[in-house]
Amino acid sequence: MAARAPTLGSPASWRESLNVWRNQIIASPGFQRWAARSPLTRFIARRRARALFDLCAGFVYSQALLACVRLHVCEHLAEGPRSVEALSRLIDLKPDATLRLLRAAASLRLVRNWPDGRFALDDLGAALIGNPSIAAFIEHHELLYDDLRDPVALLRGETTTRLSQFWPYAHDRPGAPPRDGSAGDHAAYSALMARTQALVARDILDAYPLAGHQCLLDVGGGEGGFIAQAAERAPGMGLQLFDLPPVVDRARARLAAQGLAERISFHAGSFLSDPLPCGADIISLVRIVHDHDDESVLALLRAAHAALPAGGTLLIAEPMAGAPGAEPIGDAYFGFYLLAMGRGRARRPEELRELLRVTGFSGARVIPTRRPLQVGIVAAQKL
Repeated sequence: MAARAPTLGSPASWRESLNVWRNQIIASPGFQRWAARSPLTRFIARRRARALFDLCAGFVYSQALLACVRLHVCEHLAEGPRSVEALSRLIDLKPDATLRLLRAAASLRLVRNWPDGRFALDDLGAALIGNPSIAAFIEHHELLYDDLRDPVALLRGETTTRLSQFWPYAHDRPGAPPRDGSAGDHAAYSALMARTQALVARDILDAYPLAGHQCLLDVGGGEGGFIAQAAERAPGMGLQLFDLPPVVDRARARLAAQGLAERISFHAGSFLSDPLPCGADIISLVRIVHDHDDESVLALLRAAHAALPAGGTLLIAEPMAGAPGAEPIGDAYFGFYLLAMGRGRARRPEELRELLRVTGFSGARVIPTRRPLQVGIVAAQKL
C-alpha cells in the first residue's frame, strides 16, 4: 500500500477521525491495487468499480433507452424474436447500427440475444411495454437532460430551464393569482400527467381503499386520471375535482368521454389563492406537494384543513425521499428534476408529518404501497 491520501480536515470526534482515516485508506492507489488483487476483497472492489462507472455512464444508458423508445424496438419484438436484418428494416436503421443498439439494449436487460443471433424481449423490455407511462417520461426527459448540461450553473441559479417553461405553475406563489396563459400552456403537462397517472392511481387505491368515505375532492386533479380510478373503485361515492381553469376544461372533456362527467363536480381555481370547495370528507393530493416549496405547501394544507369537516382525511401520495431501496430517486433524481423545474423537493414522511401538524392535522401515518419508489402515502385527519 502506497501513499496516504491528504488529510481531509480536523475531526472533532473519534467517529470523524475514523471516517477520515477510512477515506484516506480507500483513496490510496496502493490500497486500491491490493484490493483488486486480494481474493478477500476482489469481488467488492470490482462491484464498486462497476458502480462508479455506472454513475459516469448513466447518461449514455439513458440515451440508449431513449433510442429504443423512439424506434419502438420493444414493441417490434413483442410478438417474438427477430433477426438484426428484419428489425433494421422495421426501425429504418442500417444493420450495423441496429446491432449496436440491440447489444446496448441487451446489456441493459431490455432485450436478449438468442443463440441463433436473433433478439427477443427481456424482462425490462416487457415491463416497459406494460407501462406506457414510463415511455412517456423517458421521452419527456429530453427537457431535463438539456437543463442538466451544466449542473453547476443550474445549482447556482444561472440558467433558464426548459422544465420551468414546461410546468407553468412553477412560478405561482401563495396569495398571487395564477399566471395568465392560454389553454395550450397547460396542455403538454396535463397530457403527460394523464398518461402517467393510471399506474400510480391503482397503487394508491390498493393501499388506501376509499370504503367508508362519502365524498372525495382531488386537488390538482389534472385531467382526472386519479378520480376516474376512484369512480370505478367506489361507484356510490361523491366526487369533486379542483385545478386551474384550463386544466379543468380538459378534465371535463376527458371525463365526459368516459361517461363520468355527470358524477363529478368540477371546480376551477388556484389552491394558492382560492378556497377549496367544501363537502368532501377526504381530500387527495396526488403528486402535488413535492412540486412546491414549504410556503406554498403550508398554504395548500391550510386550504385543505379549512375545506374538510372535523375528522376528515387528507391523503398525500407522491414519491418520497428516503424510501428504502429507492434513496437515489428522492434525493438525486427528484432533487435535480425539481430544481430544474424551478421549485419543490421530495420530502421524507417525517417532514410531511411536521407540515401537517403545524397546519392542524393529527394522527399522520405512513401507509405502505406496492411500489414505494413510485409513490408513498401519508394520511392524516383534521382535528
